[in-house]
Amino acid sequence: MRRRTLLSAAPLAAVTAAGLAACGSGSGGGGSNDSPDSLTYWASNQGTSLENDKKVLTPVLERFTEETGIEVSLEVIGWSDLQTRIQTAITSGQGPDVLNIGNTWGVSLQATGGLMELGDAEFEALGGRDRYVPAALATGGAEGTDPTSIPLYGLAHGMYYNVQMFEDAGIEPPTSWEEMVEAAKALTDPEADVYGMSLAAGSYTENNHFAFINATQNGASLNSSDGKPTFTEDGVVDGILRYLDLMQEHQVVNPSNAQFDNGTKSVTAFANKQAAMIINQNNAHATIESQGMTPEEFKAVPFPAPAAAVDDCASHLAGINLAAMVDTDNRDGALAFMKFMTSPETQAELGAPFASLPVLVDGEPTFTENTEQADMFMEIYSERSAPLPLVPWEDQFETTVGQAMNGMFATIATGGTVTREDVMTAMQTAQDSIRA
Repeated sequence: MRRRTLLSAAPLAAVTAAGLAACGSGSGGGGSNDSPDSLTYWASNQGTSLENDKKVLTPVLERFTEETGIEVSLEVIGWSDLQTRIQTAITSGQGPDVLNIGNTWGVSLQATGGLMELGDAEFEALGGRDRYVPAALATGGAEGTDPTSIPLYGLAHGMYYNVQMFEDAGIEPPTSWEEMVEAAKALTDPEADVYGMSLAAGSYTENNHFAFINATQNGASLNSSDGKPTFTEDGVVDGILRYLDLMQEHQVVNPSNAQFDNGTKSVTAFANKQAAMIINQNNAHATIESQGMTPEEFKAVPFPAPAAAVDDCASHLAGINLAAMVDTDNRDGALAFMKFMTSPETQAELGAPFASLPVLVDGEPTFTENTEQADMFMEIYSERSAPLPLVPWEDQFETTVGQAMNGMFATIATGGTVTREDVMTAMQTAQDSIRA
């Protein structure tokens, strides 16, 4: 299996102007500030709740104000609302000065023209391009263009397991997909409402992530060299069916998981010992502990690939990016804030409560005191992660493929059967809708 590195990236399509266009001066009520002494900031929900995020971020923002004299008005927005809020802000011109975005949205949002381009002058203000992990920085824009966002929080998937349940069953942590399935079967007891695994099977975002990871393990790509979606490749279809079969063929996932529309619900099942394993990003550490498990009760290993996999990809290159609206009237303040939020000091301070990985080349993880676990996630992030297609239609990939998988899991959960032909048909429909 070839080892993926952060210096490699898939071919990217050229960005063309997309549906939403930036307009307006940004000086209206609720929009960007025209004062050099203030900024508005939309933060994504990274902690255990919106209120938790405010509590964590407030002293950090106060330190920025002390250093610069710039007051920051903070709003934390949940993931279910964030993308819509951003699109509305770009259309109306009534948005914040600085905002968090999912890094998989980087090229899609770049194509709207609504975010500030970061050229040489902007990167000089930010401290230089070479501060950032190269592939994480690449998520901010299409190849050959000036990016419109920079990495803020790094994330990578791992497979968490209940230490005691594995020890009681005499099972070693799996190193291949086949070993994972066998372990899950041994730990599944439907009569006791305990299953080997729990999945966020009703979350279109989580489902499309695993469509991508499984396809990559099979050596398949989701986009062609000319930037067109290629969802009907055998490796894509087979990878999706392999993931669905955790609930369908192997029956190691509770059918009720088809209603789990976010990763927190599967974490709850794991913390309540209703599941022996979950596949989640490293920020699950904080949520698992907040629900009562001690750090000694759970560990994580890389999400395993099949023994015959072409690629040992264990995660998509996950994370949060930071951007400024193109129509902000405080460009200097926005750039100063972006530099502050990606400084080594702020990265270290926020890495623990938000359980994030550092996006700086020389950054040290602070999300856990377990150095073995920290090193493992950093190795996944730096060597075994691949970016989702960095093309303007990536957001449509998330919705079309992810929602199709939601429906297929629902069919399985209600006693139906999903065949390979069904998966192929769904992928053809998703592919055609984007190509059209």
